Amino acid sequence: MSEPTPELATQAGDDLLAELADDFLRRHRAGEHPSVKEYAAKHPELAVRIGDLFPAVIAMEQPGVNATLDFTPSAERVGATIGRYKLLERIGEGGFGVVYLAEQQQPVRRKVALKVIKPGTDTQQVIARFEAERQALALMDHENIAKVLDAGATDSGRPYFVMELVRGVPITEFCDANQLPPRERLELFVKVCRAVQHAHTKGVIHRDIKPTNVLVTLHDGAGVPKVIDFGVAKATGQQLTDKTLFTQFAQMVGTPLYMSPEQAALSGLNIDTRSDVYSLGVLLYELLTGTTPIDRETLGKAAYDEVCRVIREQEPPTPSTRLSTLGETLAAVSANRQCDARRLGQSVRGELDWIVMKALE
Repeated sequence: MSEPTPELATQAGDDLLAELADDFLRRHRAGEHPSVKEYAAKHPELAVRIGDLFPAVIAMEQPGVNATLDFTPSAERVGATIGRYKLLERIGEGGFGVVYLAEQQQPVRRKVALKVIKPGTDTQQVIARFEAERQALALMDHENIAKVLDAGATDSGRPYFVMELVRGVPITEFCDANQLPPRERLELFVKVCRAVQHAHTKGVIHRDIKPTNVLVTLHDGAGVPKVIDFGVAKATGQQLTDKTLFTQFAQMVGTPLYMSPEQAALSGLNIDTRSDVYSLGVLLYELLTGTTPIDRETLGKAAYDEVCRVIREQEPPTPSTRLSTLGETLAAVSANRQCDARRLGQSVRGELDWIVMKALE
């Protein structure tokens, strides 16, 4: 097998660095204390760049810093106009993309979400992944998947795409805030399953199904789930972009708490629609029990290799068994589902236990 060209290796390194920086920032915002040395040790080929970048990432989180350190071109900041869209507010950020609330000026005036590549991350590899997300969304035509409305490039040449604006909250938060009983939670979950099935029929695997990527909005007083963020989607058949898209061996793609054992193997091999089914199983588990199959705190404290091992090897308890171990928190979980602990256990035990565990096989 021929060695990868230096150009490809550099691009892959840039992409992996962005992914690692995103994971490092996510853990920091979650109240963890991720170690720069840990990331550098796991990725020695990027150790110097990790040592330079990660402390700056944390520094940028300090109050008032973003106001003085903004490397975005002035023509692409809040208040500016990109194409037909005026940028109103910065509402989201990932490893290589920034999402703005924007207002379409013509031919109709409406609020939309505009996603653009971050300055400094626009390598060929990142652009390929960005375009893959745009193409994945463009393939979809389902009421429970956010729609792509437009696409283009900024004056500085960075690609962007425009999506339906989803004003919602994570499905777990929506269900708890409205104290939905198990049956109504299942009704929402079924709609999510149909949306993911639609993506699969289009040849697209999401690879990062979790509550924050399933937002619920209210329409005529009823909850409507929307699957968002196909940023790490994978095609099962046709390519999503004609640009080279390379996922480095031993690169984690997805969110550990909701990740299938195949994804935690890090090889990128054997990833198919069953990985999404597994993540849906974890989501249903959480909707029913208020917690995930793998303990959040345990996983949060574990080192990188241990996280991967636990996901691959730990056998999760059934939802009804997990409920019986919640102790004092069980009363609150039951109240959020409009039933007492005994009734909740009875409703989960049996078919729902079987359905969840079948998905987690």
